[in-house]
Amino acid sequence: REVTAKIIKQEGASIKVSQMPSDGTWPTGTTQYEKRNVAVNIPVWNPEACIQCGRCSLVCPHAAIRPKIYKKELLKDAPETFKHIAPKPSKAMEEYQYTLQIAPEDCTGCGTCIEECPMKNKEAIKMSPQHPIREKEAKNYEFFLNLPDTAPDLYNRNTIKGSQFIKPLFEYSGACAGCGETAYVKLLTQLFGDRAIIANATGCSSIYGGNLPTTPYCKRSDGRGPAWNNSLFEDAAELAFGMRLTVDKFTQYAYELVDKILENKSCSEDLKNLLSEIKNADQSTQENIEKQRKQVVKLNNLLKSCDCEDCEELFTVSDYMVKKSVWGLGGDGWAYDIGYGGLDHVLASGKNINILVLDTEVYSNTGGQSSKATPLGAVAKFAAAGKPVPKKDLGLMTMSYGYIYVAKVAIGADPNQLVKAFVEAEAYNGPSIIIAYSHCIAHGIDMTRGLTEQKNAVVSGYWPLYRYNPQLAEDGKNPLILDSKEPQIPFSDYAYNENRYGVLKKIDPKRADKLMKFAQQNVTQRFQFYKQLAELDYTK
Repeated sequence: REVTAKIIKQEGASIKVSQMPSDGTWPTGTTQYEKRNVAVNIPVWNPEACIQCGRCSLVCPHAAIRPKIYKKELLKDAPETFKHIAPKPSKAMEEYQYTLQIAPEDCTGCGTCIEECPMKNKEAIKMSPQHPIREKEAKNYEFFLNLPDTAPDLYNRNTIKGSQFIKPLFEYSGACAGCGETAYVKLLTQLFGDRAIIANATGCSSIYGGNLPTTPYCKRSDGRGPAWNNSLFEDAAELAFGMRLTVDKFTQYAYELVDKILENKSCSEDLKNLLSEIKNADQSTQENIEKQRKQVVKLNNLLKSCDCEDCEELFTVSDYMVKKSVWGLGGDGWAYDIGYGGLDHVLASGKNINILVLDTEVYSNTGGQSSKATPLGAVAKFAAAGKPVPKKDLGLMTMSYGYIYVAKVAIGADPNQLVKAFVEAEAYNGPSIIIAYSHCIAHGIDMTRGLTEQKNAVVSGYWPLYRYNPQLAEDGKNPLILDSKEPQIPFSDYAYNENRYGVLKKIDPKRADKLMKFAQQNVTQRFQFYKQLAELDYTK
């Protein structure tokens, strides 16, 4: 109220120096207090037509539409207009109800959810004026948030539908309406946010991710959430590398102390038995990670009553015996260009670091300059006559190492493949990189149709979807799985929906036609090359 709220109200100049946090820390999850009310129209849910697939929630750029399953008995205090229906499938779910709720004051009205809805023709969700329903839907949303989170045993977290029952730990950011980046970040926090440590490159993702006065990263009910840091534009990978080395060192130190305590005759058998369980615990699933957390809580209680020096020391690092997930996150300006040297060095290290590249194919945050990710024929600053050379193939370059997990994804084209890629990348005990197609206002498109553009990019063959998993090669299988089908439309059918290509056709039609011809050749050749790679026989 004294600092953050004043900055939100543009009254920052009235804040005294003595009121500022002396240690430089700021509270997280503060975007929930902005209530910008920028949407003219917002989605309204029709329970009878909804198939409860979760796709609208998955693609929502601002985490403003969410599903929950909860016990029927919790509805006794619900507002009169609160909507609910039996979960699908309904078998063994007679005691439960399902709600898909919109946050009316946080929604930006982009319409992305409507575009993605498979039942939009039956109006499972439809856009309606926000103002007349704002007050009642705000009460409904408040009630919805106070319902307990969906019990983990009711869903499979590694699916589209299941992942959306997990509370997003990234919400209501200040990103553009219909942003193509933020849904990926949100999914990352849903799947791994309770243990994620994020190094964020400067750019759009750092501005909407950690720009004062408010922060969209938030916490679970138990206080766990992503740890986030932003350093220089070019060094996000190196920062993630430092985070990984630090986590590994603390973990190693913790287990060294465990071994010492196990050999200490003065320590209790109860303590030693618990330490043995913790040391040998399988943490390959979220369920097992949560079990390990409970075990560490028990351990800390025992350590408090033990007066040996090693026990006192272990208490300070015991949390590092719970698996951590380290991520480097940023745009193509960082990953393809100014930070590529560091990115390459960090991936080549072989360390268990995950990289998420939000590829808008242009320097979005600084006004739309051309990057090495900008495609052939597209117009951008410093490529005003259309970029004359093809896009750098970052995925192919990283695949060449042979021990890096690589995935190319597009949430609007194949959300199932996206969830698979995230789960596989994080589970892989080594470096991984996910390159995510992120439509952007700089492309010169109607942002409501961003997901359609993603689909067009994939079906034209321009953005082939694939997963390269080095573990498959160890079993004599081809590590490259091409998740895309053969191109079904010409590249131009995709490209000329966007002003970044279309503007050159108006200014210089001859050059546009020439570049489009080269671009089609490049798309065709590259897709066939990937197809041949995916067909190689690894048994020989």
